[in-house]
Amino acid sequence: MANKQKILIVDDDANIAELISLYLTKECFDTLIVNDGEAALLAYDSYSPNLILLDLMLPGIDGYQVCREIRSKSDTPIIMLSAKGEVFDKVLGLELGADDYMEKPFDSKELVARVKAVLRRFTPARQTGPAPSGDAKCVEYPDLVINLTNYSVMYYGKPVEMPPKELELLYFLASSPNQVFTREQLLDHIWGYEYIGDTRTVDVHIKRLREKIKDHHDWCLSTVWGIGYKFEVK
Repeated sequence: MANKQKILIVDDDANIAELISLYLTKECFDTLIVNDGEAALLAYDSYSPNLILLDLMLPGIDGYQVCREIRSKSDTPIIMLSAKGEVFDKVLGLELGADDYMEKPFDSKELVARVKAVLRRFTPARQTGPAPSGDAKCVEYPDLVINLTNYSVMYYGKPVEMPPKELELLYFLASSPNQVFTREQLLDHIWGYEYIGDTRTVDVHIKRLREKIKDHHDWCLSTVWGIGYKFEVK
């Protein structure tokens, strides 16, 4: 039997943490609960979770700092949980590297669905070995190669680390050069129907991509004001 995927639950509310653990355990996940930020960082190293459910309001080190620390060394998926529902809080969490953001109180079924959706998107990045011939999904431009089969990006001959959703967004745009996509279209295609999010999520991921992939004299990630984005080939 395959090993269970491990979920690290970080929440100072023991009742909420236990409830989350119960629902995930029923879905055949292995769970570990910690109640503060310092314990979360220690547990991350010892437990090696496949995904982290991270509350923001934690004693000591808050969830934002925990996310920042983990992102400095790993792209393990993080879903932030918070009673803060302001757009600013969501955008800040996403800019720090969170893969999703859920407001409390949340529906348990939706939480489980989002955990599964994020893990599905992330799993291909962990696969190794050559892809079957003829099945490669790859786009190439001068000094840029985006391979969706093994989730890799080569920029000026060097690998660029990026979370799965960033890579999927870049691949999707680059696969249709000069075609303009609205934020809603990109949100629907990359995050899917299971994701109920703000279109600024797309803006945050485009910003991250531009920090890693600078404009080239032959191509660039271009903003079409009032509409959305395109991968422009000159």
